[in-house]
Formats: sequence, structure tokens, C-alpha cells
Amino acid sequence: MLHTLILWPVLIQILLTISLFVLLGRRKKLAYKNNLVDPRKTALDNSAWPDDVVKVSNNIQNQFQTPVLFFVLCLSFLVLQQVSWLVLSLAWMFCILRILHAYVHVGSNYVPLRFRLFLFSVLVLLAMALSLGQLLLRG
Repeated sequence: MLHTLILWPVLIQILLTISLFVLLGRRKKLAYKNNLVDPRKTALDNSAWPDDVVKVSNNIQNQFQTPVLFFVLCLSFLVLQQVSWLVLSLAWMFCILRILHAYVHVGSNYVPLRFRLFLFSVLVLLAMALSLGQLLLRG
């Protein structure tokens, strides 16, 4: 198997984060254009923004939490040259769950669904971590 295939879901996760920054910029620009914010307040207080801006900003913060663990796990499998079909499938599952989570978070922000998507993505990370642990124990 080509071990570098693990980099595709990593790249998609990175592109997701960048696309959220673009969306944040667009929403902030629209909020300014429509006079929905006081620039002096928004400089120091994220809650001074309209909800649609805060949702994106909060999701961007999420992209620097569990996805960091995902990056470490993927790079660990790559360095060890131990990318299996199982690991690759888990990586894609994590990536897809994070895209769905972001979509819900910046859209409807329906918390029960958002939480389930988050929980499933964490379980995928756990499976990846256990798989890495198993590899390390086998030597």
C-alpha cells in the first residue's frame, strides 16, 4: 500500500480549516457592510459579532483541538510506514465526520447532531490511537 495515501485526508482537513477562515472573512465583511457590528467592540469581544460569525469563529477554534491529534496520528502511521486499509479508512471517516460537524456548526448549529458527530469523530481517533498502540506493542 502506498503510505502517502494517509496524507489525502490530512490535506482535506487542512483545506477545511482554510475554507472556514475564508467563510469567517466573508461573514465578517457582510456584518460590517450591513452595520451589524460596532468595530470598537468587535476588536476585543467576539460576542459582539452576529451569531453567524460567532458560529464560524467557534468552529475554527474546534479545528485546533481534536484535529491536532488526528494530524499526529496520521503522521505517526506515515513515519512508521504502517498505513493499513483500516487506518486509512479511519482517517477518511474522521475527515468526513469533521466536515459534517463543521457544516452543522456553522449552519443550523443543532447541538444534539453536532455533539453526535463530534463524539463519533473522537471514537474514530480512539480507534486510530489503539491501532497505533497495538503496532508499537508488537514492535
